[in-house]
Amino acid sequence: MVCGGFTCSKNALCSLNVVYMLVGLLLIGVAAWGKGFGIVSSIHIIGGVIAVGVFLLLIAIVGLIGAIHHHQVMLFFYMVILFIVFLFQFGVSCSCLAMNQGQQGKLLNSTWGMMTDETIKGDLENKLDCCGLLNTTQNQLQFTSDWERCSAPCKKSVPGCETCGYKMLQHASEALRILGGVGLFFSFTEILGVWLAMRYRNQKDPAANPSAFL
Repeated sequence: MVCGGFTCSKNALCSLNVVYMLVGLLLIGVAAWGKGFGIVSSIHIIGGVIAVGVFLLLIAIVGLIGAIHHHQVMLFFYMVILFIVFLFQFGVSCSCLAMNQGQQGKLLNSTWGMMTDETIKGDLENKLDCCGLLNTTQNQLQFTSDWERCSAPCKKSVPGCETCGYKMLQHASEALRILGGVGLFFSFTEILGVWLAMRYRNQKDPAANPSAFL
């Protein structure tokens, strides 16, 4: 069977969903590993990563079952959900690539305010060896409060501590470029999955009744 036929489309769609399943399992495994070794202590971060992994795993399972059985309804819902994920991921990836340093500072400031003390003290200040977010006039009171309760090792040194915001902004642009690039790449694999599923749904199974439209 030449590429582009029924068998080729079926195998390509199955292979793509197997990759999605592996990525989903990888996300779940990395989140569990990070929690087990104490790298990330916030249950919100762990729960978010696991939720993304489970969601991707479920979509891949639906697509894989639909591809194996040439199930029209499952393939249709797979196409719709994957296209919605593509639109969301494409938008987020482009936003990451276009974000400037001022916008990065605002994003860090809003994210910092949603973090728990356990996350700030354990996962950021102690591991990055820094205190507080950004020492600006807008958040002076918050910075003073963060500085007083900070227990990072750098407070005992002579030069003192740098702010966590300064350290994170040093690498934020590079991290956002990587995240945006990876997200953009996977978003195009998702639109490929939508195209394969749409093409596969409209093809006839040569092993079935030739007069039946599948």
